This record gives sequence, structure tokens and C-alpha cells, in this order.
Amino acid sequence: MHSPSLEFLMEAHNGLSARIVEEAGFSGIWASGLSISASYGVRDCNEASWTQIIETLDFMSDCTNVPILMDADTGFGNFNNVMRLVNKLEKVGVAGICMEDKLFPKVNSLIEGFKQPLAEINEFCGKIRAAKDTQKNDDFCVIARTEAFISGYNINEVLKRANAYADAGADAILVHSKLDNPSQIIQFSKLWTGRIPLVLVPTTYSDTPTELFRDLGASLVIWANHNIRACISAMRDISSKIYMN
Repeated sequence: MHSPSLEFLMEAHNGLSARIVEEAGFSGIWASGLSISASYGVRDCNEASWTQIIETLDFMSDCTNVPILMDADTGFGNFNNVMRLVNKLEKVGVAGICMEDKLFPKVNSLIEGFKQPLAEINEFCGKIRAAKDTQKNDDFCVIARTEAFISGYNINEVLKRANAYADAGADAILVHSKLDNPSQIIQFSKLWTGRIPLVLVPTTYSDTPTELFRDLGASLVIWANHNIRACISAMRDISSKIYMN
């Protein structure tokens, strides 16, 4: 996050994919909640327990040497759950968590049809403080992800939450958007003071040149689910071919 140049994390969902990401040259791994859930055959709404996720992360950590950032959804409960989570993650060698300010159990950000409710700012700040107070390794990172744009709020609410999360001790802020263009991200970055690093996940605006992210001052870009998508496509293709032949 503090590299002088823009860095990238690639998604992985088990030990094999984590090793492939490292061998490809990425300096870090994104342990995607969606992808790990999909590998279990369940939905991305906390149907897989946090202990099951950590078991997968343990395998990923054992076979790699680059930092792993865990997609911690909403922290799997309240601040007490967050404290237990951070304690366990440090024991298996995970480098940090990314928590989002929605309600538990979470709903995937890109589902259409309703306005997803957000957690109260003070409640989410409590989770951030709990994570930072619990960590024993000074290098453990807590990234606060705001879903205010996802839930239809304007830039004022996004900035209000980002600043509150920075005040609570977050090491970086992740601003998420489901538009097919980076207009909301551009709007935020022009008003953001840069007091903590900015993290982006360009899933829906993936055609945007990465040079724009550099110009906006982003520190980290996460490619969030590409490997699980590639796995699904390849397995469907080969299974169908073998079955038909």
C-alpha cells in the first residue's frame, strides 16, 4: 500500500491458485470471499463460515511467500467477531483484512434490485478499532471498504464515511462502485485528501486503463475474481467436451 508506484493484487481461492498468482509475479494475493465461497459451491453471503475461510487461507499461506489480503466481508459479526478473526489470521500468516460497511450477513455488492443497507458509522468504526487494537504484528493491515456508492449514496456520504474510518485507524480506504465507468472513483479521488492510501476494485469498470488509476493517486488495485471465472470456464469446457465424446 505504501509502494511509490501502483501495485496490484490478484485473486486466489485455494492453495493451488495462490501459488499460481505468486509465480505469475504478483506482489500480493487477494483472498476473495466470493471466489472462496464459489469454490465451496455456496453463495457469496456468508454461507461459508469464517472458520472454513480461514482453513482455506491456511493452505494458501503455507504454499506462498507474498502477503495475503483477506476479503473479510463485514467482519463476520460484531466487534467481538472481528477481534477473534484478526487473532486467528495472524496465527496463519495472513497480512491483513478488508472489511466493508454493510450488515451481516453480507450481500454481494453487484446484486441488483434493492438498496443494500449500510452499517452505522460508529458501529463500523468500532470494528476497525477492534481490529487495530487486537493485532500484534505492526505490519498487519486493516482496509476499510465503503459501499456507500453501491447503496446509492452521494459523494458527501462517501467522504464522510471514508474520513471517519481513517479517524478510527484504518490503514487504507477502499471505495467501491458498480458503474461500468470510473466516474464515481474519479469524483472521490479529486476530493480525497490522501490521508490514507486509496484501494480500488475495478470489477465493473475493468476496461479503464490502469494509467488512470495511477493519475488518481491510487495505491493498490485488486483484480477480484478473474481466476475463479477462468476456472469455471475451463472446467465447463473440458467437462462438456469429454462428456460429448
